[in-house]
Amino acid sequence: MKRWVKSSLLAVVTCLVLLVLASCGKEELQEVKVGEVTRSIFYAPQYVAIEKGFFEEEGLKVELSTIPGGDKTMTALLSGGLDVALVGSETSIYVTAQGANDPIKNFAQLTQTDGTFLVSREKIDNFSWDMLKDSTFLGQRKGGMPQMAGEFVLKKHNIDPQNDLELIQNIDFANIATAFASGTGDFVQLFEPTASIFEKEGVGHIVASFGTESGHLPYTTFMTKASFIDSDPEAVEKFTRAIKKAQDWVYANSADDVAKVIQPFFEDTDVELIATVVERYRAQESFAKDPILDEEEWTNLQDVMEEAGELPRRMDYEELVDTSFAEKVTK
Repeated sequence: MKRWVKSSLLAVVTCLVLLVLASCGKEELQEVKVGEVTRSIFYAPQYVAIEKGFFEEEGLKVELSTIPGGDKTMTALLSGGLDVALVGSETSIYVTAQGANDPIKNFAQLTQTDGTFLVSREKIDNFSWDMLKDSTFLGQRKGGMPQMAGEFVLKKHNIDPQNDLELIQNIDFANIATAFASGTGDFVQLFEPTASIFEKEGVGHIVASFGTESGHLPYTTFMTKASFIDSDPEAVEKFTRAIKKAQDWVYANSADDVAKVIQPFFEDTDVELIATVVERYRAQESFAKDPILDEEEWTNLQDVMEEAGELPRRMDYEELVDTSFAEKVTK
């Protein structure tokens, strides 16, 4: 009996010791609250970083929330509701121009081109931008980066958006696709996967890419407050390294594989369609290959904003961009 009790106690003690050792060996993950401005296949590397466990490899647990609208996303960041925001770099310029007490820093770039496409109602075999003259063009809302990039491209092709065509910009973002499908406009500026869905259904035909035409821009970047960088630079470095791993993975694997990995974030979208969109964005290098936001891209961004009359003032690259973490993880 005594021998049985001793054996049982020994077994219990052994189990407890093993549990303690296991828990000690397992590092507790640090939570990082991230807010994205929208849920989009355009942000594929971010979802790859989550699903492939790259953040966890760095000791981080990302709590991702979708906050529609750049202004709302930035409000959440400034108020402390987020640690990191994924939003257009132009938003950091607007916030800084308004006099933010805690400076905003763009520290890792995710996408480097505009993500919209020009869709024609009619099938066009030999498209030229001159075909937009005297047409009805359904554009994006005024003040947003898609609209600014769109007008920049039109002017690049000697088209005056105000005089050479009928420009419709008074339709909410969520209703632009529906308006075109209902018969409004000869051309429309659309994001994926809507552009590919329309092409598949015969509603419209993709004839050009605004991303290819507008050149490299810091279109969507991860940004945070300077105080967060000062208080926890290690977390920022770990976060950036996870993003770099995801960027490498997206370009090293097939579009089909990328689609399968990120499908949990797009449950209502067919995996084949996701793959089509991933391949389209990858082919034009919309997904940044590394998280470094370079000065040339920053200058191009401000040129596009200035051309659209939306730039409050020119801001120095060093004032709003911190590439130290991106450069470190890219070596």
